[in-house]
Amino acid sequence: MTHDPLLAGLAALAADAPDGLLDRIAARWVRVAGPVGEVFVAFTDEGVAYVREADDPMHAGPDDDARRRFTEGFRRRFGRPLLAATRPPAGLLPALRTGRSGGLRLDLRGATDFQREVLEAVRGIPRGEVRPYSWVAARVGRPGAVRAVGSALAGNPVPLLVPCHRVTRADGEAGEYVFGAATKERLLRAEGVDLDRLRRLAKDRVFYLASDTTGVVCLPTCHNARRITPAHRHGFRTLAEAGSAGYRPCRTCHPTGLAA
Repeated sequence: MTHDPLLAGLAALAADAPDGLLDRIAARWVRVAGPVGEVFVAFTDEGVAYVREADDPMHAGPDDDARRRFTEGFRRRFGRPLLAATRPPAGLLPALRTGRSGGLRLDLRGATDFQREVLEAVRGIPRGEVRPYSWVAARVGRPGAVRAVGSALAGNPVPLLVPCHRVTRADGEAGEYVFGAATKERLLRAEGVDLDRLRRLAKDRVFYLASDTTGVVCLPTCHNARRITPAHRHGFRTLAEAGSAGYRPCRTCHPTGLAA
């Protein structure tokens, strides 16, 4: 029998291993179906920590290569090895299937305070709706930090579960995404976002839609905005213009004064 110094050292410990020791040393991983193909998911005792595509079009090759890239990426980021899990964590599959992850535990301990604030703000964007980067910046109390928001989302460790694909450019273009711009568009269209309409509105310099029935002004994809009939719909370039016309901001989508 080959001598293993690690096992020998563990066997020599005077006390029994405490509960949860393995979870302190390593994380678990599973491969499951996602909304645009299979994904690798790593999770710890604190929650889901890392999500990446299993079928990465940027790196064609055998499945073993894809898994190696995933495990190496996780180790570089979190400094922990991965062990295969027998089943996914509770709530993961429904969250991936529905695009709603509010009840799923996430492990964001590797993120900075600012990134966590950004990710939590983005986590609240409903399925089928999008928000501009400036909206996220305003929600975290840093209205001038649009570029920093973009950087924080580029490093999102748990895409799909924190739906950074729902953050888009003000001109209606999807923008960059950790899984690629084409995948971002596929996700948004599958969720019912009319990107073509957003682009037409942006081309006409319309970034807010108001209802003269309710007196409320919304972001274009807000579910309240989608219910406004053409006869009662009014478009505005800025929130200030809408306010001057007598409209108050929607309490659901919380439009900000920045359209960029």
